[in-house]
Amino acid sequence: MSVPIKWLKEYIKIDWNPEELAHRLTMAGIAVDPVGDDEDDAVLELDLTPNRGDCLGLINMAREVSALSGNPVIIPKVSLKENNEKVEDYITVEIAEPDLCRRYAARVIKNCRVAPSPEWMQDRLAGAGIRPINNIVDVTNYVMLESNQPLHAFDYRLLGEDHRILVRCAQPGETITTLDGVERALDEEMLLITDGTRGVALAGVMGGENTEINDDTTDVLLESAWFLGTNIRKTGRKLALRSDSSMRFEKGTDIEGVIYAVNRAAALIQELAGGQVVKGVFDNYPRPWKADEIILRSERVNYVLGTRISIEEIGDCLKRLGLRFTKNRGQFKVYAPSYRPDLMIEADLIEEVARLYGYDRIPPRLPEGDSSPGGLDKGQKYRTTVKELMSRSFFELVNYNFVNPSSLDRIRIPENSPLRDFIKLANPLSEDQSVMRTILLPGLLDSVAGNLARKNQNLAFFEMGPVFHPGDQDLAREILKLGAVVCGERESFWLQKNVAMDFFYLKGLLEDLLLQLSVSDVSFAAIDHPAYHPGRTAVVEAEGREIGIIGEIHPLVLENYDIRQRACAFELDMQGLFELSRKRTMNDEIVRYPSVERDIALLVPSEAKAQDLLAGIRNAGGELLRQVLVFDLYSGGQVPEGKKSMAFRLTWQSNQKTLTDSEVSDLMEAVLEELKALHQASQR
Repeated sequence: MSVPIKWLKEYIKIDWNPEELAHRLTMAGIAVDPVGDDEDDAVLELDLTPNRGDCLGLINMAREVSALSGNPVIIPKVSLKENNEKVEDYITVEIAEPDLCRRYAARVIKNCRVAPSPEWMQDRLAGAGIRPINNIVDVTNYVMLESNQPLHAFDYRLLGEDHRILVRCAQPGETITTLDGVERALDEEMLLITDGTRGVALAGVMGGENTEINDDTTDVLLESAWFLGTNIRKTGRKLALRSDSSMRFEKGTDIEGVIYAVNRAAALIQELAGGQVVKGVFDNYPRPWKADEIILRSERVNYVLGTRISIEEIGDCLKRLGLRFTKNRGQFKVYAPSYRPDLMIEADLIEEVARLYGYDRIPPRLPEGDSSPGGLDKGQKYRTTVKELMSRSFFELVNYNFVNPSSLDRIRIPENSPLRDFIKLANPLSEDQSVMRTILLPGLLDSVAGNLARKNQNLAFFEMGPVFHPGDQDLAREILKLGAVVCGERESFWLQKNVAMDFFYLKGLLEDLLLQLSVSDVSFAAIDHPAYHPGRTAVVEAEGREIGIIGEIHPLVLENYDIRQRACAFELDMQGLFELSRKRTMNDEIVRYPSVERDIALLVPSEAKAQDLLAGIRNAGGELLRQVLVFDLYSGGQVPEGKKSMAFRLTWQSNQKTLTDSEVSDLMEAVLEELKALHQASQR
């Protein structure tokens, strides 16, 4: 808001130049920047905190200056001449929603002359950033800027025949054309000013075009009311409509200042537009305001601020602010004024004392009190460990939890999939962030596509983040996931060639991660998933429990993301990992006896799975089999049709003795017999 200093001086004597005034207000918590070199033309640009909406009125700004300077506030006196008629003969006011409209006052001025405002008023309005219109409308804006009380002027003749004001909520399907010429559809939560049958103003936001002040207007109905700020804010957001009036109602206005404002406006209209002011104010005030009593303890002030402010100094701060109070043994009972709706609890008053006493006078001091050592719980430590392990091979991503529902179309998720059971945001910023994500994969692939478009070819990313599913009683069920994606090649040093980051590369990294986390009995079983390549996708299990999925991304999915090379990904359940992880203990003695390695090449059916063969080897190999690895896979020439060749390296070792060739041969024979019986394997 812009405050012309010359206008502000109408309400208080100011002894400082604009820079000094701006500095003192800023140090008192009212952030201000002075604009202009000429003292008479200088303007204060206010950067108010949300709780200080009262400072949008010049009289209240004068109160702030008064608290700092000690100079008294000059509130303009209202002087008007009323005729002998009664306002009740011209208008009635009914409030159907007393919780949303706690007070509605109206005055009637007859036989006005609509004309341009005098130059002095136009200059002041323009200096405050408001465009002058005519003397009637300009007065309402002038008084609003002066008192922080929004007003509205209706053409009295354009109201209904009964001249009845009814404040109610809009009805289903009801519309109103506002002063900006836009027809707006209303809902049942929006407060409407009506003439008993039709809407004539959108309460607290903007007037209606159907009762607008025009050049032919002679009789004026002035509205001055108090509307609930939260309701006005909701209406403005729904309609994407915000005005100077709605901004003030949202922050809170002075319910006790309603009558002063309407009388002040009536007097100015009589002065600038002539006319006769009908006697009296129709004031519908169903629930009169009562000042809140706030207890302020001097010892609490000093405890919170870390100061030694005396009781007398605290009382002086309250007096300078114009607050009524009584004092008893170091305790103040303060009555918050109606124009300061931000003063509600003791902490608010402590803040007032602090800013009037001077923030620069409060010495730096460490807080005192009982404390307990902080730290991470087991789950937090575990997540930190996983991130550290993943960071050895991947770069971490942080994607939005809010996504576009069409993101699942790009990864080919069926319409009936539970993954499409989204939690929708009530007020999304855009369609691209309108629902909570249910899977990490779309975000991972977006990051890959974005990097490839910027010529970053070799990519390895991971993300640890939540996904969301509907829970009980309309509460979201949040599940922490770990996802990773690789694409391209791992760049090696000069002695090694680059390694393709394919399915087996990612699977190796995953197996190493699970080993580091002490997750045992890990297995991979082939499955089909619409987002992944058929035949190159597996479910990850540990101790018979499913913990995630790994696979190569389906070519059609890659095409949807404009990714022109292979990519592989996995996604794991962090809670499952946490529950399956075990503490690692070193309980094996160092073996003194040598190990024995034997290789075996087998012909097996083409559909045979390495995992099943490995399980058979471990089962038949017994306790002396320390390790088994697949080191070769071959199909094609020299291998019969429908067969493939797989080679395994088996390592045997005993803790008790050196194994003989015959013992190892017997063990190898047992392994071969097992594989022949279960998998139709034959030795090459």
